[in-house]
Amino acid sequence: MKPPILIIIMSTVILGTMIVLTSSHWLTVWIGFEMNMLAMIPILMKKPSPRATEASTKYLLTQATASMLLMMGIIINLLHSGQWTMPKDLNPMTSSMITIALAMKLGLAPFHFWVPEVTQGIPMSSGLVLLTWQKIAPLSILYQISPTINPNLLLPMAFTSVLIGGWGGLNQTQLRKILAYSSIAHMGWMTTITLYNPTMMLLNLTIYITMTLTTFMLFMYNSATTTLSLSQTWNKAPLITSLILTLMLSLGGLPPLSGFIPKWMIIQELTKNEMIIMPMLLATTALLNLYFYMRLTYTTALTMFPTTNNMKMKWQFDNTKKMVLLPPLIIISTMLIPLTPLLSILD
Repeated sequence: MKPPILIIIMSTVILGTMIVLTSSHWLTVWIGFEMNMLAMIPILMKKPSPRATEASTKYLLTQATASMLLMMGIIINLLHSGQWTMPKDLNPMTSSMITIALAMKLGLAPFHFWVPEVTQGIPMSSGLVLLTWQKIAPLSILYQISPTINPNLLLPMAFTSVLIGGWGGLNQTQLRKILAYSSIAHMGWMTTITLYNPTMMLLNLTIYITMTLTTFMLFMYNSATTTLSLSQTWNKAPLITSLILTLMLSLGGLPPLSGFIPKWMIIQELTKNEMIIMPMLLATTALLNLYFYMRLTYTTALTMFPTTNNMKMKWQFDNTKKMVLLPPLIIISTMLIPLTPLLSILD
């Protein structure tokens, strides 16, 4: 794709999200989602192939269905209240329809099937946009309608997402699918806390985007797409590989890394709201995520593949000047836990 075309398309994606974030009118929210969706399809097909075409078609069908449900919810709200503005008191039917539409856009269970398939069929850079930027707009609407969401609808979807995000990743060898299932699990955690402390969801989203962005950047730098190719990078770039493994453990929520902060604070907030069973179930299912990241770390760190390269210190002279953003991102993604008392002001 030529740079001017890419710039125009990316600008449309960003503009669509900004329209959703800043609108107080349901019609402009819907238009923002449509702009975002239609501009995203060329990004998914940046490298044309049958697999990318299939992934883009799946993405289009899912997002179009979600947009249809969203518009239906908006129309029901219009008939009920007589206004297009986003009120604080949505009627139950509207709230349920909009929640289901946003769950489809986010990839929450049971509408999660498209996320791993689409992520696997597209380039790494497109997967990065799909799993980070594309989550912002739906979560912002979820944040705004959080007082009217039906907990009996959202909480089962959130818990199932965490469960499937852990279970689905156990059998994977493709790194993009592993990150897709991780994304499903993180969305489950975020939507759980949206009902009780929406501001904490924004903290979780920020940490999740930072960790995922850093992991994708390191994968792209190493050209790693499978667990086998990741294991083989240990010979040529042990420093980068060790950073990737640390980030993966942070994504899994292992203390004392940054990924543990949102889980810790969410469990604390849920117990404050006199919920005991839900945080216990979430913490137990989160162990599945941690298990497959630990397994990946174990096999990569403790396996040295045979190599014909006689210059073992070559990695010290690699050109890492283009990775200017990585050091601060890695620090944020792994060493944020001393700031937890400051972040707990959100309570």
